[in-house]
Amino acid sequence: MRIVAGTRKSIPLKAVPGEMTRPTTDKVKESLFNILGPYLDGETVLDLFAGSGGLGLEALSRGANHCVFVEKQGKAVQVIKENIEKARFSDQSTVMKLDAKQAVERLVTEKSSFDLVFLDPPYNKVELYKLADTLFANGLVKPDGIVVCEHAKQVEIESLIPSGVCYRKETYGSLSISFFELKGDN
Repeated sequence: MRIVAGTRKSIPLKAVPGEMTRPTTDKVKESLFNILGPYLDGETVLDLFAGSGGLGLEALSRGANHCVFVEKQGKAVQVIKENIEKARFSDQSTVMKLDAKQAVERLVTEKSSFDLVFLDPPYNKVELYKLADTLFANGLVKPDGIVVCEHAKQVEIESLIPSGVCYRKETYGSLSISFFELKGDN
């Protein structure tokens, strides 16, 4: 596992020990960022269920301005902090050791907003994709922002996110990545 491209290209990232996280492979990460645009330009990013922080760190390396990493598991939070330090993104990172629902509530209270959100909960907890709807409904996603959901390919999540519209879906083996934007007059 490494940062694939950008200012910190090839920096190896530490993985969370054990089976409690499922890191996005370098191949999928590269494809995902090719879809998003190979380089970002000052975006604010939210990495929910951050695991080792690979997606948020990739976004920072490609030009995002700031990333909020949300993870509730202590071992994973420690790995995120180590990866942030190794990649030298401490000044551009915030780590929240909270359950994702609690973090979203806090971010609503703080009136935060994001250009790009990664939502990658445990695949067996399908109801957690409803957090994307909460993000849209509470203005946590900027009007032209994107929510990227990684999920098992056999699971349809569109009905869980009525405030958003899925404008693209890509499948890689047993997983799919769905791209959502705010439903509206686009």
